[in-house]
Amino acid sequence: MKMVNRGGKKKGTKMKAKLRMVYWKSDKFWLGKLVDHPEIMTQGETLKELEENMFDAYKLMLLDDVSGEHGIEEIILSV
Repeated sequence: MKMVNRGGKKKGTKMKAKLRMVYWKSDKFWLGKLVDHPEIMTQGETLKELEENMFDAYKLMLLDDVSGEHGIEEIILSV
């Protein structure tokens, strides 16, 4: 496996991710889960709240064990 660095480490840079969410309306709430991360599910009273909650859930899962002082680096893996 070969790792190629594209851009280097950038401290304080916000991470951008394009995520696909499948969502549906239950009796009381809008429910959703991420297509590429089906273990991440949440709910909201409105679609807007569902999207906000999904963003928070994604961040919590992604950065669960990561220190507040961290860098973000874009890499491309060639297998």
